[in-house]
Amino acid sequence: MTGPATTPPPLYLVLGEEELLVERAVREAVDTARLADPTAEATRVRVSELTPAQFAELVSPSLFSEGRVVVLDAAQEISQENADAVLSYVSAPADGITLVVVHSGGGRSKAAKSLPSALRKAGAVVTECPKVTKPAEREAFVRNEVRRAGGRIDAPAVPALIDAVGTDLRELASAATQLVADSGGSVDEEAVRRYHRGRADVTGFQVAEKAVAGDRAAALESLRWAQQIGVAHVLLADALADAVRTIAKVSAAGRGNPNHMAGELGMPPWKIRKAQSQARGWSSSGLAEAMRVVARVNAEVKGAAANPEYALERAVLDIVEARDRR
Repeated sequence: MTGPATTPPPLYLVLGEEELLVERAVREAVDTARLADPTAEATRVRVSELTPAQFAELVSPSLFSEGRVVVLDAAQEISQENADAVLSYVSAPADGITLVVVHSGGGRSKAAKSLPSALRKAGAVVTECPKVTKPAEREAFVRNEVRRAGGRIDAPAVPALIDAVGTDLRELASAATQLVADSGGSVDEEAVRRYHRGRADVTGFQVAEKAVAGDRAAALESLRWAQQIGVAHVLLADALADAVRTIAKVSAAGRGNPNHMAGELGMPPWKIRKAQSQARGWSSSGLAEAMRVVARVNAEVKGAAANPEYALERAVLDIVEARDRR
């Protein structure tokens, strides 16, 4: 015989602004409720569109005792009247009802600002979803995503994946899951390069890396291949600009321990370490010229040039030439 289903928590607080993490937390709360009652109905509503009477109706037990999940979105906009209604309810929640309150952590009114603390005191299951903005946080996210998918990733592959996919968490999560499946669970840098060779961000990264290294032939080859497969001109120009500006920024900061410099420069240590290595081939006058080149090509690919493909090729050649300047 199957034992009785576990009673789900009656109250959740999803706190933060990272959209992907918020959506996951809400989905997990709904899934937990449906483990106890597969027929549980989920209702999602923005608190600013609710009245206290409507909220009371949402959290009232049904005549037939069906389970229900009520998700209150944007609780940082809650009014005093609705806050009073929510706190009155959570002091004695109804059986079979799961209430999920989604709150950014901010709020203008006193009621909105004090709501998370009050819900914590009421025993809410809290899921923190802070915005992922720092490079180290993004790297930690990638490692966690690979673990979630049942795999493992080595240290060099983490920044390689971010370089390949970009900073969007949804894309990083999808890429991590796919890589674990495709690589048999063990993800290394070669696997990242192999499975993302055709992506625009990888292509831009490769063109820029060859250009700032002074490898004229390889940079032009990568650029022409990227243009053949239809990579956006703006993405390629952005990659060139990022590579040059990173070297200039790290070079201006002087020599130092990348781990100590990371906070000041707003970059992960691995990126600083790579830029320090690249900077050895550059003079200050060469970097100044390269900065002018990437500013020029940025304008050209956005309409200032009649032929953006030629503008990009000229920019690559000019960057290589600037590197050779002494």
